Amino acid sequence: MASRRDTTTGDVMEQMVQLALAHGQYKCERGKTVGTRLGVGRHKIDTYAEDQRGRVHLISLKWQQVGGTAEQKIPFEVISLIDLLLKDESYYKAHLVLGGDGWRYKDFYVNGGLKPFIRNADRVNITTLDAFVGAANRGLL
Repeated sequence: MASRRDTTTGDVMEQMVQLALAHGQYKCERGKTVGTRLGVGRHKIDTYAEDQRGRVHLISLKWQQVGGTAEQKIPFEVISLIDLLLKDESYYKAHLVLGGDGWRYKDFYVNGGLKPFIRNADRVNITTLDAFVGAANRGLL
């Protein structure tokens, strides 16, 4: 029998992000469909947030408690977010938030390591949970 994945830590991360966004006066919607993922299937974003100026932020959350395959999914997520931004000008910015201590390549991702490999990677803000919560809490996304 396969063990069920523990998603409770990811749920806690979502709650932290929601609270910070609310404090920063963003209007939020969780699990919103925002387009198609590279033209194949629907792309559901973890959090859709609108700031006080009406700018839309697409927020994707990734939690990695221990080493695993989530790291390998980051480039695909960045490409998918870039695709959304390029296809719909109403999206202001995309944020990919990395939470948990299981990231081997966190510094690589956060410090722009994908930029030489993925065109327009600078359109996606890859950041840590702590940094994102701090900025969202102050309305500075």
